[in-house]
Amino acid sequence: MIKRDYYLKRMMRNMWNGEVKVITGIRRCGKSVLLFDLFYQDLLSQGVQDDHIIKIELDQRRYYKFRNPITLCEYVEALIAEKKDEKFYLFIDEVQLTTKMIDQENGGIEVSIYDMLNELKAYKNLDVYVTGSNSKGLSKDIATEFRGRATQIRIYPLSFEEFYSYMGGDERKALDSYMLYGGMPRLLALTDEKDKKDYLTSLYSELYVKDIVEHSGIEREDILNDILDFLASQISSLTNPTNIANALTSLKNENVNSTLVSNYVQHIIDSFLVSMAKRYDVKGKTYFKYPNKYYYTDIGLRNARLNYRQYDPGHIMENIIYNELLLRGYSVDVGVVTDRTGGANVQKEIDFVVNDIDKKIYIQSAFQMDTDKKESSERASLILTKDFFKKIIVRMDIPHNFYDDSGIFHCNLIDLLLGRVSLF
Repeated sequence: MIKRDYYLKRMMRNMWNGEVKVITGIRRCGKSVLLFDLFYQDLLSQGVQDDHIIKIELDQRRYYKFRNPITLCEYVEALIAEKKDEKFYLFIDEVQLTTKMIDQENGGIEVSIYDMLNELKAYKNLDVYVTGSNSKGLSKDIATEFRGRATQIRIYPLSFEEFYSYMGGDERKALDSYMLYGGMPRLLALTDEKDKKDYLTSLYSELYVKDIVEHSGIEREDILNDILDFLASQISSLTNPTNIANALTSLKNENVNSTLVSNYVQHIIDSFLVSMAKRYDVKGKTYFKYPNKYYYTDIGLRNARLNYRQYDPGHIMENIIYNELLLRGYSVDVGVVTDRTGGANVQKEIDFVVNDIDKKIYIQSAFQMDTDKKESSERASLILTKDFFKKIIVRMDIPHNFYDDSGIFHCNLIDLLLGRVSLF
């Protein structure tokens, strides 16, 4: 089993903070394993008694009765109420916000799992952790429902470092596999190429699309699928709902409304399938409304969506770097700087403006810089910032890392992903 240290450390930091810890993320990325296996084992190793960790998996038949939030609350209270000097941990898997019951003993009011968890977290000897059920309510909704009373811990598919810790062997060969199939944990148990492809395809058809349709009340599933295809084909490229609507209008030979597209794109983002990176004016310190960039949370799902027809390593590399920066907890934007040389106002792009509280770096993703023109293009926007923040070009075509004459750090992709270089 892969030890997902980044998330475990964050969970440890937030123990007993008085809030419900809500573990969110795309389906099948390892939320339940993190909570019920990895974190559970860590607590045991710290000396926590097994009977002081209350585990309830609401998707399992033996726990169905606890889908009634009143029954759940009463059960937990019975275990902890008389032992106020002892610490307990509550793990609940597959929380469903849609389940509501009438509390007859308290005036016939309607109560939900949210109400009960809010009541339970008030116990000073209980620390509460939950994961969400995307089939009945997206895990993002659970964090939203608690309105500032929860700590959200976002889980991503396996990073390359986590993936490689299991795979081992030749690093470049492992990276090639990761760039094709991504980091969904279940893939590690599959060796046949067709089985891997079938698994990723089935995740899309049997889980993700159905979740979005059911949760968001999608009426035009065909348009939803067309948008997913479009976003998959346009990773690392600037676009907006109007552009998408125009493309679909041409494709479907019918008028596709841009507002409908915008709503559907937001539903896709809320499902954690895709993330949006906003454009940021480095000099003006303001955000542009449109266009933005969209990246798939897992590159293997993106490739499966396109049936592996559009394998463009440069864009895939950029998507992987973006995900890596997010899972490390950084805030990431797409940078824009204006070149006013010769009186012109030409906007140039910096792939990523990365912020870590009060620190900032700039990153360019360049699969290879094999011509003077390509090198000049990648360096130009970084130099235009004219500031002293660290500037990095991540590349696949260099055997070692170095600083050039402009002070720009050229970094090998594998070294970055395996944590061999410090970004800040």
